Amino acid sequence: MTEPTRPASPLDRLADAYVDEYAASQPVIATYIGVPGHDDRWPDLTTAGHEAHAGLLRRTIAAVQRTEPVDRRDEVARGAMLERLGAELARYDAGLAQSQLNSTQSPLQEFRVVFDLMPVDTEDDWAVVARRLTALPDALQGYLAGLTDAGRVPAARQLRLAAASARKWAGDPARPGFYAGLVAGAAVSGPLAADLARAAEGVGAAMHAFADAVERDLLPRAPEADGVGREVYAVESRWFTGADLDLDETYAWGWEELARVRAEKEAVAESIAPGQGIAGAMAALDADPARMVRGREALQEWLQRTADQAIAALDGTHFDLDPRVRRIEGLLTPTSGEGVYYSGPTEDFSRPGRMWWSLPDGVTDMTTWRETTTVFHEGAPGHHLQIGQQVANAALLNRWQRLLALCSAHAEGWALYAERLMGELGFLDDPGDRLGMLDAQELRAARVVLDIGVHLDLPIPPGAAEGPRWTYDVALAFLRHHVSMEDAMLVDELHRYLGWPGQAPVYKVGERVFLTCREQARLRAGDDFDLAAWHRAVLDLGSLGLAPLTAELARM
Repeated sequence: MTEPTRPASPLDRLADAYVDEYAASQPVIATYIGVPGHDDRWPDLTTAGHEAHAGLLRRTIAAVQRTEPVDRRDEVARGAMLERLGAELARYDAGLAQSQLNSTQSPLQEFRVVFDLMPVDTEDDWAVVARRLTALPDALQGYLAGLTDAGRVPAARQLRLAAASARKWAGDPARPGFYAGLVAGAAVSGPLAADLARAAEGVGAAMHAFADAVERDLLPRAPEADGVGREVYAVESRWFTGADLDLDETYAWGWEELARVRAEKEAVAESIAPGQGIAGAMAALDADPARMVRGREALQEWLQRTADQAIAALDGTHFDLDPRVRRIEGLLTPTSGEGVYYSGPTEDFSRPGRMWWSLPDGVTDMTTWRETTTVFHEGAPGHHLQIGQQVANAALLNRWQRLLALCSAHAEGWALYAERLMGELGFLDDPGDRLGMLDAQELRAARVVLDIGVHLDLPIPPGAAEGPRWTYDVALAFLRHHVSMEDAMLVDELHRYLGWPGQAPVYKVGERVFLTCREQARLRAGDDFDLAAWHRAVLDLGSLGLAPLTAELARM
């Protein structure tokens, strides 16, 4: 690992200690970032646990405010910590963190997904899994107690969906769930095997009890309306973007961007299947056997090969990769319905960065024209390059910046910028792959207007959707028009936006910042503009909220 170029500053030492304190408070996050010693524990999601974590945020903010930066590097880090910790604390102060339960991203999902990241190579590894499984029923009880005490109750639709997910993972005698399947694959015997089986059975029962309690105790108190309103949305948007967005301007811009992407998509479709429109072009691509991979093993091999080829082509040309970042793993999730996502490497890179693909139940085949751009998004030059380089960059970033400083709009904005960049560099010249990129862009643009529109109850421009105001049915019809997915996946997409307000727009909003700031840097530098140098400078900042990011990029 590269050694720091200067002695650790007081802020560096504070940030390093905070990583350990945060990991102890949030053991699931500790597993994600690879801080050892917490893999058999769960966060305390009771009211007292939430208060303790909010207290950690307050104390750390006060300590950072008292710390004087020693150089420009410290100034950037200090600003980043104050912005990120402040935005996280605002969610606690508004009661949003304490009441988080939805169909997509909440503590409930962490009770399932974290096991994908835990090593299971040795008996000692499985013993840790057994202890975490054994502790899960109590953690679920604490979570339920915190949800019950919270002043705010999520929308009824999200409670029903969350309860259904809990029951699916719990399984039943006719269809074993995730936890039973997890321990069934353990290459252990004797008392440890018995412990694992007993723990999995206990988790299954606890998940069913959790689902019952959600429907019995929380559902009668839940609002039927899906939209959260402007006040709540502003807090969530601030957390996801790191900026106080002008939501009405962003909504109007989103409609313009959607029209622009749609027009470009129609033009590419015409070059693939003249006169047959977008649907005809997609049908032609889906019917092309050269664009199909069949079977989970072949799909995983294609993901790995595509990611490896991109890294080999980009390293030393448009990016300078740390040797440890040249390694990435493309994997399929053990359960369906989790979409596509990236998990970063551990601090020591013993666990590499990973791209995860989730296939619907019963689906084992995939068309590559839709997914090539997604590999660039999740891998290089997207999340893997950005987050992996950040973890590796001890020469310029303190430990908090490398492991915990994550702003969704920065991460997803960069990843969407990465897709656009690969098109500019010629990696998406194939018309099918380019249509796939534009299809993903249209989805992200549609998310901007739908997410803001639904939650703020904004009017729809005349003729832009099947109604003047956003309703569930209008939103679903809007997605069906703009997004080429199986209907069940479209429904899941809509449920995601309804239950996770403020997150969906960050892809295009973040991309907008990167593209705007790159163009401004190009105008300032003229013929001396160096794209690779600009990328290096951007990534060397680490993850920032969009407001501080914009200010820093204006200096380049």
